[in-house]
Amino acid sequence: MKNPRLNTLMEEWLPEATIDDMQDKMEKGEMTSHDLVLMYMARIAAYDKEINSVLELNPDALHIAAALDAERNQKGPRGPLHGIPVLLKDNIDTQDKLHTSAGSLALKDSIAPKDSFVATKLREAGAVILGKTNMTEWANFMANNMKSGYSSRGGQVLNPYGPEKFEVGGSSAGSGASIAANLAAVAVGTETDGSILNPASQNSLVGIKPTVGLVSRSGIIPISHTQDTAGPMARTVKDAVYLLQAIAGKNPEDPATMVEMPELQQLFDEQALKGAKIGVAREEYIGKLSQEKEEIFQRAVELLEELGAEMVEAAIPAAKAEWGYKVLSYEFKAGLNAYLNRLSPRVPVKTLADVIAYNYEHCEKMLKYGQEILIESEATSGTLTEAEYLEELEYCLYMAREQGIDYVLKEYGVDAILFPMDGSTIASRAGYPSVTVPTAFTADGEPVGITFTGTAFSEPLLIKLAYAYEQATNIRRAPELGIKPTEKIHTTS
Repeated sequence: MKNPRLNTLMEEWLPEATIDDMQDKMEKGEMTSHDLVLMYMARIAAYDKEINSVLELNPDALHIAAALDAERNQKGPRGPLHGIPVLLKDNIDTQDKLHTSAGSLALKDSIAPKDSFVATKLREAGAVILGKTNMTEWANFMANNMKSGYSSRGGQVLNPYGPEKFEVGGSSAGSGASIAANLAAVAVGTETDGSILNPASQNSLVGIKPTVGLVSRSGIIPISHTQDTAGPMARTVKDAVYLLQAIAGKNPEDPATMVEMPELQQLFDEQALKGAKIGVAREEYIGKLSQEKEEIFQRAVELLEELGAEMVEAAIPAAKAEWGYKVLSYEFKAGLNAYLNRLSPRVPVKTLADVIAYNYEHCEKMLKYGQEILIESEATSGTLTEAEYLEELEYCLYMAREQGIDYVLKEYGVDAILFPMDGSTIASRAGYPSVTVPTAFTADGEPVGITFTGTAFSEPLLIKLAYAYEQATNIRRAPELGIKPTEKIHTTS
């Protein structure tokens, strides 16, 4: 950057700066939201070619930041997110100059008819929507062999800790990689099964997958109305909670949200692990990991004991369940058709059948990995009346709840369950919350996380456990990125 003050801030202070750090500087008048946006834009220009995580920037971001700076001077801040740059996954609607495409070129020109509930809440909180992140196309519900982080619109997202070595995780790959590389303060991802938790684990981040119903899905391109949710991805537990507090809430357009929400206050207790009773999930998880990652998980279990938690080996009946994705196949067609039908007449696709046809017509660009999952979903009626769908839905709910999470909590008298890595499958089908937190790096530098999972709306407990573990371990470290913004590339003429 040419501005020496901002250049110094960007290089010496901004990497790994927390939301509290940013608010402190803005309150003292040492920095503005406008400065923050400029610095993050400079970091994106300098580093994102290496990881390909940001699809597009909001052309109004600097103006929004300046207006929020003026408001701060006149009235004070609205809250923790006032003036904070936030990135959104490319399946979350914003009614502005940004597009919402789920990574598909079929929707590359689509401007949402109105803000999603998440975007509305962020604007109300005073956040600056900085841009949209790349993602696995159609949230990885397109082809069986599609690589996580790939989209026809944005190309391949890479892991900043090892672009050529490590999986970036999906489908909120761009949200994970961008925040790991500190290209914004925080990001919103979405999850159906592992798409927040997995990239959080792979990018040394905190990921919170909320209970289905804590955060509204209104205005988010869907896969499954029984499993989908949006949630925060951040470098610290506290930053993730600030974002979750901003986007949670009741929404008349989303019946899943019409329940009483848990209080997300007073969660930052460094002693929360003392006296906690945690079930350890190994069956069907240990044995599928590398020996090094199994040893990392065991060290995490031992450390939790040292921090005062009682660790109980827990067998989960549902761990042996045979999970399919028929529920998603049926729900995807119904949900996507409803979403596409509300878009502008200028958008070339109005149904899932249109999407499939568009992909065939532009196969060189669209079908690098095929589209067999889309075709399978299109073969359903879209009415959600098939016996196969209803029977599998009931099976998934029964196994994931009564023979899964709730079984363990009751049978072993534990407060939460600890999974290696992201451990998303059972909780995703139950619609229950999980929090992933960094726990280690492998010998060659790959990030590894652990995940705390509980019953419906147990976010406050899970957050407390994750926060206490984070504060005791301080595992996260920033990735080593490429050329610094002030470095020059020397060429010969």
